[in-house]
Amino acid sequence: MMRHAGLVSVATLLSRILGYVRDALVAGAFGGGALTDAYYAAFRLSNLFRRILGEGPLSTAFVPVFSEHLVREEGNHARSFFYALFTFLSVVLVGVVLVGILASPLIVTLGAGGFKSAGGDTFHRTVALTRLMFPFLFFVCLAALSSAALNAKGYFFLPAVAPSMLSVATIGYIFLIKKWTLNPLAGLAISTSVGGALHFLMLLPALKRANLSPRWRWDPTHPDILKVGLLVLPAVWGLSVDQINGYVDTICASFLMEGSVTALYNSSRLMQFALALFGMSVSTATLPHLSLSAAEGDWMAFKKNLNFSLRMTLFLVVPAMTGLIVLARPIVQVLFEHGQFTSEQTTLTAYALVGYVVGLPAYSLVKVLVTAFYARRDTRTPVRVATLCLFVNVVGNFILMKPLGVAGLAIATSMASFVNVGVLIVSIRKQVGLLGGRLIARTLGLTVLASLLMAGVSLSVFHFGFGGLMLRVPVAVMGGVLVFGVTARVLRMDEYFQVRELLIRGKKDEVG
Repeated sequence: MMRHAGLVSVATLLSRILGYVRDALVAGAFGGGALTDAYYAAFRLSNLFRRILGEGPLSTAFVPVFSEHLVREEGNHARSFFYALFTFLSVVLVGVVLVGILASPLIVTLGAGGFKSAGGDTFHRTVALTRLMFPFLFFVCLAALSSAALNAKGYFFLPAVAPSMLSVATIGYIFLIKKWTLNPLAGLAISTSVGGALHFLMLLPALKRANLSPRWRWDPTHPDILKVGLLVLPAVWGLSVDQINGYVDTICASFLMEGSVTALYNSSRLMQFALALFGMSVSTATLPHLSLSAAEGDWMAFKKNLNFSLRMTLFLVVPAMTGLIVLARPIVQVLFEHGQFTSEQTTLTAYALVGYVVGLPAYSLVKVLVTAFYARRDTRTPVRVATLCLFVNVVGNFILMKPLGVAGLAIATSMASFVNVGVLIVSIRKQVGLLGGRLIARTLGLTVLASLLMAGVSLSVFHFGFGGLMLRVPVAVMGGVLVFGVTARVLRMDEYFQVRELLIRGKKDEVG
């Protein structure tokens, strides 16, 4: 499981680096004001449907059913199921894209109502961009289903690196095409849809190797599709709560000062970097293992894998959270403050970043815990918890957005995530018994200690080091990582030795 998580982390790192090159280029070319507010609002609206229909609930509901066939060595049944679901999803997505294009004014009114009430061109600009980006949904949802099937078959690296095609398409557009276009912002939106298509096409060779090349099979009454449907309908709400919270945040940000939507997006991207690199990589690798344990009825292995995943998640994300908090402003400055992006927009983004990353451990643990429920085919519990957390986020937004602005929206999202993880832990314990809380608490305590030492060193290196920001920030980060690793080794943390073994094995495999 650690090897699989490592592959996902490496691929995610490559993808996210390209993502930040893309975001930095967009910031430099279009700034952080009304233009990017419209672009990121449109992107977030289409991305919400992507999470609901593709990468979230559908993928997570699909893997347990697909894995059950693999456990029983029913390869033909597994392929038949994949073909039928792929065909059914393709037809549904064509309808959703067409409706989305036609209903874009209503979608933007619901998702960024502040633009409409403020008047001006931002609302109409957002509607036009939303229409151009909706085809992106068709390709990335098919790619998400394909990636889930590949994960279940043991392919992890390519599905994790394929999303970088979105960044490749946007970077290529800005460097090669933008200066020749009459409407550069519209071209940016079109490059998003092109990136979605490239994402899917990149997976086709791996699908062929796994003997899962997509084929047309119209069978909407396939029994396994019905099983997935029963799991996915409530899961839409349960697994997509963070996206829905982001959707609510965008609505609220559209009523704040200009640049708030862009600040929320950029800060969320920085937080999502750590979440994807550590939290989501662990949960992605965990789901097939938990599903296999559940299918075999081996609940001791199920709890052991879940305990390990929770401990490893804390070991990885707590130092990431600490580093992003203490170096928030200089990191934002290095990544975004150039071209049309101003110092005031840097400050706004840094405040939102701190509000988001406070909840990073909770976001990551939720990803792991929800996969445990879906491996057990329990969709009701995450739905109930998600509903509660959405209410907490909405109330928090209304309380905090006026005194704290965009940072208040981020803090409310973090609060909701901590409520989410607390209730999910209590619920899963009732279902499967004790999860090894002492081991988890020990890992958390030692990780916090090592992270505090890391923070002190990083701040010292940054403030008392020499050179400009481009030198001091990466040196401060690397120095902090080194101190964290040495401290974890001195404290003899099991998770440190697991990560070290993974890295040593990876080097040996590379040499071999």
